[in-house]
Amino acid sequence: MTAVTLNAPPALAPLLARGALRSPFKRPAPDAGFPRTRLVLPGLRVDLAKLAAYERVCGFTPDTGAGADALPVTYPHVLGFPLAMRLMSGRDFPLPLLGLVHTSVEIVRHTAVPASGEYELSVHVDGLAAHRRGTEATVVTGLRSGGDVVWESRSTYLARHRTGGGTAPGAREDGTPLPAVAEWRLAEDVGRRYGAASGDRNPIHLHPLTARLFGFPRAIAHGMWTVARCLAAHGTPDTTVVRARFRAPVLLPGTVTYGADGAGRFSLRGADGRLHLSGQVGRPGRR
Repeated sequence: MTAVTLNAPPALAPLLARGALRSPFKRPAPDAGFPRTRLVLPGLRVDLAKLAAYERVCGFTPDTGAGADALPVTYPHVLGFPLAMRLMSGRDFPLPLLGLVHTSVEIVRHTAVPASGEYELSVHVDGLAAHRRGTEATVVTGLRSGGDVVWESRSTYLARHRTGGGTAPGAREDGTPLPAVAEWRLAEDVGRRYGAASGDRNPIHLHPLTARLFGFPRAIAHGMWTVARCLAAHGTPDTTVVRARFRAPVLLPGTVTYGADGAGRFSLRGADGRLHLSGQVGRPGRR
């Protein structure tokens, strides 16, 4: 894998436009080639105004993170998003950027990550895999401080297309709902507000019309907003592992129930009981 060092985060708007223009010409397949480049951004410092906007839309407060100066456990994903977009909007990335769906994330935070720190950020594509509904790509993001990895994540993204899988079953839901903790009424503009704070302006999240172009009846909430909102309510220790699967889209507007138990598990269900998100907070090295 070739490392490419950047001088600054790439601008998102041109990358999103490039990815949108190239999307109709992509031919996703599990055995397709993918970029073998690791993008590295040294000397990264957090924009505190952007961080504050993110915390507001996700519901983070100092007592639900790892301290007043600590980044929310999900925020480095936002920092890595422009680098991920540079890779995923490129000619050599085989999945179309438009309509790409986030299906899972695993985050390992090795220690508290101060908002005032200086970091080296890196992103690379780890590989492709067959999915019953298309092809998934795994994107790895890492954050280093003083040469040590302090935070890392693995995200999977699905490009939906016809496959030979037919009626193969999907991942099973947990049978028993977790104890209900809170009910949240989600406004129609949640996707636009999170998109403004995070830079992720995928059209499936912004307006009903653009969401319908990709098969959704209404705009859907960002997967990373749903997990961030749950973790803002749950709280996370300095050293933690978060694993989450995005089971079904959360339509906007809508009402969801946040559930949690004493074992670190959390979930988000719709008014009809449908499971949208399942996850768990734990310690590194334990599954």
